[in-house]
Amino acid sequence: MREDFMDYLQYASQKTGYLKEEFRLFHIKDQTKREFEWHYHDFHKIVVFLSGKVTYHIEGKAYHLKPRDILLVSQGDIHKPEIDSSVPYERFIIWIREDIAKSQLNSCFQKANDRSFNLVRLDSELQEQLRELLLKLEQASRGKKFGDDLLCESLFTQFMVYINRIFLKETYTADQKSYSSDSQVEQLLKYINQNLSQDLSIDTLSEKFFFSKYHMMRKFREETGYTIHNYISSKRLLLARSLISQETPVLKAAQQSGFRDYTTFIRAYKKQFGTTPSQS
Repeated sequence: MREDFMDYLQYASQKTGYLKEEFRLFHIKDQTKREFEWHYHDFHKIVVFLSGKVTYHIEGKAYHLKPRDILLVSQGDIHKPEIDSSVPYERFIIWIREDIAKSQLNSCFQKANDRSFNLVRLDSELQEQLRELLLKLEQASRGKKFGDDLLCESLFTQFMVYINRIFLKETYTADQKSYSSDSQVEQLLKYINQNLSQDLSIDTLSEKFFFSKYHMMRKFREETGYTIHNYISSKRLLLARSLISQETPVLKAAQQSGFRDYTTFIRAYKKQFGTTPSQS
């Protein structure tokens, strides 16, 4: 676990994260006093909470975790854990590329975005099945024997199939006691993410949601760690980069992401990603 923790810190030291493999598993148990900044990753993340006292903040919701809870954090989700360091914090973390070969395995992340809900809370029998599966996956991922790479891929696929079956159920309902949020900010976040190509000025949002501008800006920053302007800009840039990766022309991607001025888009893109859109 110590080796996993050091590897995790090395990878996670970059604000947006970094991942070359299709997926990577970490099993971490630590008790360190440190605060995380609000951040996002360029890949999807699953957190399987095993023990500790942790509240996980994701896109305006604060999830109060219980042992064996599973959190789905989509690529680009603004999030941070709030950890009580008086007790050890143990968890499995799986990082997953958005462009994995078996793309249907990432369907659960889209469903989490559609529902604006990130938590999977299982019955005890299924909890045990997934725990055993993760332990086998951990062993295979460290192994050097013949076929361990194939076994690792197979176990990862099994785990993701279970997660998708659970989360994609039409009857799946969110446990309202598992999280807290500011309902006004929650509605505002949902509207912004569904309307990135539209006018999202402070005046427009204030009028639509019957907020005073200053109250809205203050509450938004309290709940997300971002100013409204920076949040919208980050989400638009992530959308533009996704469109460009799908071979959408750069100018069209900028327009579809809500940028009215091409020069402003190029400058913001290079500042956020360290490269120009044509080099992405």
